[in-house]
Amino acid sequence: MPKRVLQGVVVSDKQDKTVVVKVERRFTHPVMKKTVRKTKNYHAHDENNVAKVGDTVFIEETKPLSKLKTWVLVNQSKA
Repeated sequence: MPKRVLQGVVVSDKQDKTVVVKVERRFTHPVMKKTVRKTKNYHAHDENNVAKVGDTVFIEETKPLSKLKTWVLVNQSKA
């Protein structure tokens, strides 16, 4: 089974080797038929501390690395 990959924006890089990534998903509301945006924050492992606040990054699912970290930083593109 392939690992999930999500795209989001870094909202915090204050922790060592950890970044907080905000991922937004859009879907159509089942009753109102209006597009709804939901966001969720994920803690991701950043081994070399390369990601900064505002960067657009890709994170990939991995085995649990700590209590909150189950994602790892894969790719980074400057926004």
